[in-house]
Amino acid sequence: MSITNRLKNIAGKDTDDTKEKKQKEKKQPTASVTGSSDEPKKEKPTAWKEESGSIGLAVIKSPHFTEKGSLLMADRQYVFKVLPNTNKIEIKSAVEKVYGVTVTDVNIVNVPSKTRMVRGRYGEKGGYKKAIVTLKEGDKIEW
Repeated sequence: MSITNRLKNIAGKDTDDTKEKKQKEKKQPTASVTGSSDEPKKEKPTAWKEESGSIGLAVIKSPHFTEKGSLLMADRQYVFKVLPNTNKIEIKSAVEKVYGVTVTDVNIVNVPSKTRMVRGRYGEKGGYKKAIVTLKEGDKIEW
């Protein structure tokens, strides 16, 4: 028994009655045994949630600013780092909802990890997935 538990027992905060109540609450089943419950079934958790209001934030990690990316902006193409398990449809919807633009095309590139040497030790620079998004004529994203 730890010192904090002893102090709780001395102070009378954690008595045997409360311990029994806690154990009974843990033992009670949450769903019916027969399998026909009136409770709605829980959906599988996903990174894509429309009701949360943060659709794009769950898919898009960040804009990817490079020299090549800044040259692509003249052609209405923008580069984003995205989560590795997303597809083109999810990326298109996320960019349209977050930035309020119309996306015409999405290209995806999986950038592989690279081995690097720092101070005589080898390590790995992590890879990522990036999306090159083309916007409709006249649309542009303001950073």
